[in-house]
Amino acid sequence: MDILNALVAILNFVVIPAAAYGAQLALGALGVTLIYGILRFSNFAHGDTMAFGAAACIIVFWGLQALGISLHPLPTALLALPVAIAVTALLMIATDRVVYRYYRAKRVDPIIMVMASVGVMFVMNGLTRIIIGVDEIRFDDGARFVINVADFRAWTGLSEGLALRQSQVVTLVVTALACWALFWFLNRTRSGKAMRAYSDNEDLALLSGIDPDRIVRMTWIIAAALATTAGVLYGLDKSFKAFNYFQILLPIFAAAIVGGLGNPVGAVAGGFIVAFSEVAITYPWRKVAGYLFPGWQPEGLLQLLSTEYKFAVSFVILIVVLLFRPTGLFRGKSV
Repeated sequence: MDILNALVAILNFVVIPAAAYGAQLALGALGVTLIYGILRFSNFAHGDTMAFGAAACIIVFWGLQALGISLHPLPTALLALPVAIAVTALLMIATDRVVYRYYRAKRVDPIIMVMASVGVMFVMNGLTRIIIGVDEIRFDDGARFVINVADFRAWTGLSEGLALRQSQVVTLVVTALACWALFWFLNRTRSGKAMRAYSDNEDLALLSGIDPDRIVRMTWIIAAALATTAGVLYGLDKSFKAFNYFQILLPIFAAAIVGGLGNPVGAVAGGFIVAFSEVAITYPWRKVAGYLFPGWQPEGLLQLLSTEYKFAVSFVILIVVLLFRPTGLFRGKSV
């Protein structure tokens, strides 16, 4: 029974939270790697794009609530998500027209585009805060739990309880569907193949008649969809606060680089690697040790790092990968 309790504790506090968090990082990393692979620069505004998309979803969600429209037992935010994606995509295309297209026409070095994206990041951060404010917002109006602790204990007779929140299940399902749709689009459609050709060899793609402006528009639309979806899922799972999306930018880039920048499969794998590393290293393992070794009473929490230093894990992973394997685990483009 103690072994089962230990397994439930690991599942409850490590596996399930890390899987949901990894799915959110994977979607964010997919957007980053798509922009890097096709437009050839690191978009530092991606975190604030997630924040803007989530804010747009919340505003539509409030409107649906005012009209008495609900998706219960699922979160109503899923109903608002397509509108938020459309609004975010329009903003991204407009930003490209105003900012990035000029530098792209000049064929500037990628570092100039990166610095331009930093400027866009601050503008979007301010815009999001003006629109929705700086307070913490909860908008998960669906059923709270798929499995709750009391019911699980009654079913199993174990002393350790298991809680599975609906937002975590929704995150995993929506992420799986989004990844399937993206990979199907890139591998099976004519537009997706054109994007891959443009990414592999821009000059050859242009000679074959591919319209670069169309490729750029599609890239921003898909990146906006991924960013908005990731931002909404992150907000549903935790809560919405604009500054949190600036902080999550480091784990997202770490995930993209670990997997291999420009490699979509690597972005997904990198998201889960970073998430499980962060959660496992910052989790206090004392309870699990107590179940596995009943006679042992450790003095400390058996926690390698405090949760305040969670992002330090991403930073260390990022540095190690850049030092020893710059192309990432799945051999993306070198950083």
